[in-house]
Amino acid sequence: MKDFSGKIAVVTGGGEGIGRALVLQLVAEGCSVAMCDISEEHMAETARLAEAEATQGAKIISFRADVGDEAQVNAFRDHVLEAIDGDHIHLLFNNAGVAGGGSFVAGDRAQWERTFDVCWKGVYNNCRAFVPLLVRANEAHLINVSSVNGFWATIGPDAPHTAYCAAKFAVKGFTEALLTDLAVNAPHVKASVVMPGHIGTSIALNSIREHGAGNVLGPDDSEEEALQRGEDFRANGMPPEQAAKIILDGVREDEWRILVGDDAKMLDAATRTDPKHVLTREFLEQAMPALEL
Repeated sequence: MKDFSGKIAVVTGGGEGIGRALVLQLVAEGCSVAMCDISEEHMAETARLAEAEATQGAKIISFRADVGDEAQVNAFRDHVLEAIDGDHIHLLFNNAGVAGGGSFVAGDRAQWERTFDVCWKGVYNNCRAFVPLLVRANEAHLINVSSVNGFWATIGPDAPHTAYCAAKFAVKGFTEALLTDLAVNAPHVKASVVMPGHIGTSIALNSIREHGAGNVLGPDDSEEEALQRGEDFRANGMPPEQAAKIILDGVREDEWRILVGDDAKMLDAATRTDPKHVLTREFLEQAMPALEL
């Protein structure tokens, strides 16, 4: 799919970060976009910005939905179908995510499952709801956002991160398996798994608000320290606009595996050449400063 003009896209987590950047870049190319998010305030700002960028009559549709809740996702789908007055879409970006709830052994079960449900079940729920609409289009592309933590299961030697990593591994494996499934049953539908490195978004800050201090980047953080870590995370990463461009360029080139950032490429190479070493304390202590985590 080289041209997004006249297409219809669905973007989860469209309220800010990569999701917002995807919305803005898509509507600027004449693609109508339906987004969901749990924050109506953030979506309203995205919609305001998108209206200024939209070309060729591109429509912007907003709907509040928690992607971890299948009923809300199905309501989002029904809203989209009514708004577009049609029966198909061309692009589905499963982008919504949350971090935190890191320790399976010592952490809070509800926090662990909340992170897993958003990051994995959000993808699953939206695929169940929207893949049939992709199949009805004459050409379509499914884009699932995993992470470097979908192949590198850590954020450091002293910070358990099991819920997020397990979910992102699931997203990666699911998308890779879908490549054959789609090739057999819907060959006009393509799929890509996106694995970003450190992108300067508010995911850490939003996760701190969701789970509380000490459950995201640093297990022993005070609230003040956690918020500062979240601010630093947002300030130091690749701009979301750059990440969104890489993703959309990858879709145009029909790349099924899209690495975003030099850190993602470095970690991908390291895990392939020496998978045992990348989880050692020695490697992690060397890698963390370079990754600015």
